[in-house]
Amino acid sequence: MKKVLITGPESSGKTSLAQHLARRFKSPWVGEFARTYLAALDRPYVEEDLLQLVNGQLRLEGQQMGTDFPYLFCDTGPEVIYIWSMVKYGHADPYLKELLHRQHYATRLLCYPDLAWEPDPLREAPALESRLALFGLYQDLHQQMGWDYTIIRGPGEARFLLAENELLALPNE
Repeated sequence: MKKVLITGPESSGKTSLAQHLARRFKSPWVGEFARTYLAALDRPYVEEDLLQLVNGQLRLEGQQMGTDFPYLFCDTGPEVIYIWSMVKYGHADPYLKELLHRQHYATRLLCYPDLAWEPDPLREAPALESRLALFGLYQDLHQQMGWDYTIIRGPGEARFLLAENELLALPNE
């Protein structure tokens, strides 16, 4: 099973892409744990919640690993929590930094924020300039970590086809 990370700033099409690829390749996808966790909170989230978010996300991934499917599509990963921690709090817990080195994916699809922003109670960056700045942070982190990645951009089917072709080009292991 090849783990595929789908990442990027909010409202950049991650979930739609993960769902599409899961259908196309008849494989499971792991949704964003933060959505259910934050929706259940009866208070604003705080910095300590970020570790709960990343651990919950990785727990969901772990529950799917080893199943008999060609791929596991991961709708976000530790880098999302790391970047958000840096943006919101100006630093990141050392555990988040450690996870960046420990998590391995067969490929990383970095979604460009060229889609219309969709309002959502959990989203905090509606301005395109903010999402582009966040995208720059994702790209910088991928380059600093030496991770191979493909930028996924464009409308609808073209976006999906770009991602599909990237997966079909992966070497068989």
